[in-house]
Amino acid sequence: MNVIGDVAGYTCILIDDIVDSGGTLVNAADALIAKGAKDVYAYITHGVLSGGAAARIAGSRLKELVITDSILPTDAVTKAPNIRTLPIASLISDAIARTAAEESVSSLFD
Repeated sequence: MNVIGDVAGYTCILIDDIVDSGGTLVNAADALIAKGAKDVYAYITHGVLSGGAAARIAGSRLKELVITDSILPTDAVTKAPNIRTLPIASLISDAIARTAAEESVSSLFD
């Protein structure tokens, strides 16, 4: 795992589309903290979090992992102190309704 750039003293944010086992995410957080990052947060669209991923992340140095509920979170995920799940049903329904009405979808993200 390599860190490019100076992260010492900064809050770092990791962004990805999917996390399954959490190993790469935890290793990335460790690498950033080893290079002096103050805190590390992660924002992931789809939290598969299979096997022991929730426990791995709960025991990691990630300050917080934020995932959407595009995949139903397990009990282990909901109980992990540093994993937060954001609901997206209303966002998806609004996007579908706006598309059907031929209205702007991008305005949902202003």
